[in-house]
Amino acid sequence: MDMVLEMARSGGRPRKGWFMLGALLLGALVLLMAFFGSFYTVDQGTRGVQLRYGAVIGVAQPGLHLKLPFVDEVKFVSVQNQTQVYEKLEAYSRDQQPATMRVSVSFHIPDDQVQALYAQYGGIEALVERLVSRKLPDELKNVFGGYNAISVIQDRTQFGIDVSNAVKKGTVGPLRIDGVQVEEIEFSQAYEDSIEKRMMAEVEIQTKRQNLDTEKINAEISVTKARARADSALAEATAQAEATRIRGDAEAAAIKARGEALRQNAGLVQLTVAEKWDGRLPQTMLPGGGVPLLDLRATQGK
Repeated sequence: MDMVLEMARSGGRPRKGWFMLGALLLGALVLLMAFFGSFYTVDQGTRGVQLRYGAVIGVAQPGLHLKLPFVDEVKFVSVQNQTQVYEKLEAYSRDQQPATMRVSVSFHIPDDQVQALYAQYGGIEALVERLVSRKLPDELKNVFGGYNAISVIQDRTQFGIDVSNAVKKGTVGPLRIDGVQVEEIEFSQAYEDSIEKRMMAEVEIQTKRQNLDTEKINAEISVTKARARADSALAEATAQAEATRIRGDAEAAAIKARGEALRQNAGLVQLTVAEKWDGRLPQTMLPGGGVPLLDLRATQGK
């Protein structure tokens, strides 16, 4: 209250005490800023580039760190994998077919290249713009120019490998290319129509070949079945002929044995007649015919 009255008597002008209070408050604020400005934290997957008066003095790893307030500055650089996508990159094939491609480049900054990155490019964005974005189109054109359009379509995997190897080899700087993917290839509508017609023709030819192969297989099956039936019939006829031969041989052997027995025993005929005679004489006889008699002596003698 006394200070207010004093200010009123002095025409509202602050006295020396007010200047001191303001200075104290300003000093306290500066001390607070200096205290809190002496600490900084580097997150995992990030590195801190330490600058003193704008000059690089080191790289901080993840964790809590100290720095000189108002003197040191920290720039954060990500070392995690990043992907840059490039749309509508144009190139011509060896057979002069134009194509538009969509390509993605995956990369990261190695730990030991963080300082060089900042010293040469000032940040990742500038590095990508000046190194990757300028180099990729040239390498893509060189690789694509070594392929015919149809070979790119038929062997797209190898084409992607060749592009990736070319970009990795040609991109030299404080980064590492992890992979290059050719995600999309678009040819002119006229060329795509010609490819479609060619594919349809190839499908038709392949279908005809398959039908021909099927007919050949069916013919071979029919021939095999006919040959099997012929072999079966031949085997059956051979078996029947063999059976007939065997029966004939048996009958001939039997007849031969019977004839041999008759030659060796003449009374066998008389004995056979006697065995079959029922003891009755014939009821009728032809004129001048005699009564058939058996030679019982010959029979008995035998």
